[in-house]
Amino acid sequence: MSLIKSISGIRGTIGGFPGANLTPTDIMKFTLAFGTWIKEQEGNRKIVIGRDARVSGTMVNNIVVGSLQSIGIDVVDLGLSTTPTVEIAVHEEKAGGGIIITASHNPKQWNALKLLNSHGEFISAKAGEEVLRIAEDRVIEFEDVNSLGSYTQDDTYIDRHIEKILKLKLVDVAAIKAKNYKVAIDCVNSSGGIAIPKLLRALGVENILELYTEPTGLFPHNPEPLPENLTELANTVKKYNVDLGICVDPDVDRLALVCDDGNMFGEEYTLVAVADYILGKKKGASVSNLSSTRALRDVTEKHGQEYFASAVGEVNVVEKMKEVKAVIGGEGNGGIIYPELHYGRDAMVGIALFLTHLAKSGMNATQLRATYPNYYIAKKKIDLDLSVNVEKLFEDLENKYSKYPVNTIDGIKIEFDKDWVHLRRSNTEPIVRIYAESNSETTADNISNQIMSDLRTFVKKA
Repeated sequence: MSLIKSISGIRGTIGGFPGANLTPTDIMKFTLAFGTWIKEQEGNRKIVIGRDARVSGTMVNNIVVGSLQSIGIDVVDLGLSTTPTVEIAVHEEKAGGGIIITASHNPKQWNALKLLNSHGEFISAKAGEEVLRIAEDRVIEFEDVNSLGSYTQDDTYIDRHIEKILKLKLVDVAAIKAKNYKVAIDCVNSSGGIAIPKLLRALGVENILELYTEPTGLFPHNPEPLPENLTELANTVKKYNVDLGICVDPDVDRLALVCDDGNMFGEEYTLVAVADYILGKKKGASVSNLSSTRALRDVTEKHGQEYFASAVGEVNVVEKMKEVKAVIGGEGNGGIIYPELHYGRDAMVGIALFLTHLAKSGMNATQLRATYPNYYIAKKKIDLDLSVNVEKLFEDLENKYSKYPVNTIDGIKIEFDKDWVHLRRSNTEPIVRIYAESNSETTADNISNQIMSDLRTFVKKA
């Protein structure tokens, strides 16, 4: 059981003791701190909230609402919603910020408060630090009975989100409808079960096989959309001759796809395929984080455009996208950011753009996947004693591999022609995460193993 306080929000397991888990005391404490920061920094007393369907959501929601009202903040409650829908609603409501009650892909015992600024984007590192400081150091003053915040419910925003997607120039409903696709979906019994069938029907997809679309919060399997958790969806695709399998995580900001043959399209390649379509229609840069596949760079350069890498984390990807005026970006976990709609990972717009791309390509999903370069990412970690100076280890690595291109904006990334390895220190555990990519699975493993050996050698010397 644990409580994780990070710059973007508060995440923890339900139950236990204050300060060690996500208890009602902690929920109130950090909600009050964020509400206070919004009032002081944004000069706005309105906050939009929404939640996924996990079983603790109603309890957390009630505490968040009451806490915000107690300090004079007007609350617009979207109820069961998606992370990207709340992001859009913050902007539409001209609110000072937003709180999404979701632990994203974490199992059911977890919940979290994701914090948004007035643009409907995750708050910056500096803002996050200030919210945490307020939570620990400030005595909060509550409003009297005449100045309490108001409470409004609005369940229209998923429909409004879909309407905005349909209006995008590069979403072609007619092309999708003409293909008469048969689609299977797995929404892990969360809010995607509300949003995704509505979206697909609006896109002209009528033949939908629904798995786990009841928003009960009782996840039928680990809700992270990884291949090992999508076996039932893959089997459904094969058994019923489905054109495409679609899975989203509980708050619908990550998208995983299954090809018509039952094989995974690959979470890294969701963004690659969408970027291929976007960059074929409009000029501009692409952005992903340092741990995402090189395939995005290859596709971007194929279209004569420039690729940029950011530090890991959605807020960092968005910052780099704005800096370079990127037309598409995201993360290799199936997170697509399409700035023409909004600056946030959005599985719903990803589905619309991918289906358009698939329809216009004249190929099935298996054939489309075969048009992209094959890279393999080995993901490993090494446990370190708390006394180890990780920065010194990274310096030693940089010196050893000094003849190769090195990027140190987020840990250390070393490039070996088209192969690379990226090391990042965990913010919550005494470990270093190691990601290595190559067009050979064996080579990716060998690179990561060599780096792990180097680290152990440096530790011994130290």
